[in-house]
Amino acid sequence: MEFAPQQQQQPQQEFNKNPRFRQTLSRTPPTIPPHMSSHATLSAAADDRKARLAKLKSLKRKQPGEDHDNDGGDGAAPSHDHNDDSTTNNNNNDNNGDAPPSPPSNDVARLHLSGRNYDAAARGPKLGFEAPPTLGLETATLEEQAASLEEASRRQAAADAADDKGIDLFKLQPKKPNWDLKRELGRKLEVLNVRTDNAIARLVRERLAAKKAAASSSQSQSQSSEKAAAGSGDLLDGAALVEGMRLREKEEEEETRRERELEEADLA
Repeated sequence: MEFAPQQQQQPQQEFNKNPRFRQTLSRTPPTIPPHMSSHATLSAAADDRKARLAKLKSLKRKQPGEDHDNDGGDGAAPSHDHNDDSTTNNNNNDNNGDAPPSPPSNDVARLHLSGRNYDAAARGPKLGFEAPPTLGLETATLEEQAASLEEASRRQAAADAADDKGIDLFKLQPKKPNWDLKRELGRKLEVLNVRTDNAIARLVRERLAAKKAAASSSQSQSQSSEKAAAGSGDLLDGAALVEGMRLREKEEEEETRRERELEEADLA
């Protein structure tokens, strides 16, 4: 590999000035191990590749108006010898250093991008279609439905939060210690409550029947007394009136006694 003239002049000047450095260079170079030689070969190949890439880059910069296919054809050209590539690279670097830098073009994307996946006119990736697929849909998409449901749930949550007045701590009361016993007792008393309701209904029916019988007997007695009084020429003695009053009082006493017995039975 050849070096630039400036890189070769500095070791020559040191060689002429320093005799010890001259003796060091005049010695026989040491033997290079095999693994070191392979490393040197790889580094030389890497330098060769860098030189070819720099050459290709310089060619692309010199010809910005050509198509990208022609650029790809230049990149696929056969490689030359190692010495020729390095010499050309050095000459190009010298020429580029002497020439003034060219001003950057307006459309840099056309120079560095192939245009296979990038749309330079739209300045974005190529989507493969002119219009989005959801442009002519009559029904809402899943994303739109999900967004509407989310908005409805948020409104409902906001309304619930506004209506919620919170828990009044002053109205909270702890349960009594025997609340579970009352629950079990209520289950057992269901049958007895049915029987109690039936007994109360039976007593009420008996009381109504007794009242009807007493009323009918009093009506019959009053009718008989009226007939007797009408037969005697509508003239009643004082003894008959007294007897009728006594009978009426007895009937009232019997009615009150029966009512009292029924009330006592209900209370028991």
